[in-house]
Amino acid sequence: MATTRIGLDQLPSAARAAVEEHTGPLLTVEETTEGFNSEIAARVTSATGTWHIKGLRTDHPRAWTQRREAAVAPFLAGLAPALRWHVEMDGWDLLGFEALTGHHADYAPGSPDIPEAASLLRRLGEAACPDIELREAEQRLERYAAHTDDLRFFAGPHLLHTDLNNTNVLVDDDAPAGERARLVDWAWATRGAAWLDAGYWVIWLIASGHTPASAEHWAAEIPSWHTAPTEGITAFATANANLWSEISTADPDPWTQRLAAAADTWHAHRRAGRTEAKVEGASPRRGRTL
Repeated sequence: MATTRIGLDQLPSAARAAVEEHTGPLLTVEETTEGFNSEIAARVTSATGTWHIKGLRTDHPRAWTQRREAAVAPFLAGLAPALRWHVEMDGWDLLGFEALTGHHADYAPGSPDIPEAASLLRRLGEAACPDIELREAEQRLERYAAHTDDLRFFAGPHLLHTDLNNTNVLVDDDAPAGERARLVDWAWATRGAAWLDAGYWVIWLIASGHTPASAEHWAAEIPSWHTAPTEGITAFATANANLWSEISTADPDPWTQRLAAAADTWHAHRRAGRTEAKVEGASPRRGRTL
C-alpha cells in the first residue's frame, strides 16, 4: 500500500530546523509525487545547494527502510545519488540526497534509455555487497515459490536493488553514454543471486510493451543472467507471478494490475518453453537462447 504523502511544511518545527542546519534556509520546496514509500518527498533548494529529501515518522511500520537506505548509500558511488545527511529529530527520520538531473527511464521498445538501464545493471553487478544488514532474496520470495527447493536459485552474496520500476531509474542525457543512468530508492536493497535484478527488470520491460522474448533478450545483456539456470529463471517467474497476483488483489490499482499481468505473461512464456529471444526494432546483440 502507498504511504500517505504530506508536505515538508507539515514537519514539526524542530525537525525542519534540523534539516536547515544542513541546507541553510530553504528558498524553494517542490513536492514530488513519485514513489510509494515516503511520507515526505521533496526537491529543495537553498543558497548553498539542492537536495532531494525523503522522510518517514520514526514510528512508521516501514521506518526501517530509511535506515536501510542510509546504511547502503556509502557503497553506491556511481550507481545512486549520494547521501549528504541523515537527520532524526522530533519523531522524524529524514534523508538528504544529492538532487540528480535527468528524466525517468522510458522502457518502451526502442527507447534509448534501455541500453543505459542495461549498463547500469552491469555496473551494479560489479559492485561489492557491503557487510550490512540486508534482506535475503530467498526469504523475500519464500511465500511465493512453487516449491521450497526453488529457493536455492535465489540465494547468493550479491547486492540487489529489486525494484526496477522505471521511475527508480534516472537518466541524464548530458552524461557520457553508458554512464547516464542512476538507481534511486534503495529501501528494498537485498542480498541474493546476481541475476535477480535482471529478472526483476524483465517484468517491468514486459509491463512497458515488450514481449517476454524481447525482455529476456535485454536481460541477456547483463552478464550475470548467463549464470542463471533455466529452471531457476522459470522458478523466479513463477514466484513473481504469485507475488504480483497477491499485491494486485490486495491493492487493485491500475499499475499493480499492469505488473500482475506482465508477471503472469512472463510466467506463461516460461512454462510454455518459448525461449527464443528477439528484440523488436533492434539489431542482433549478444545473448543466449534460454
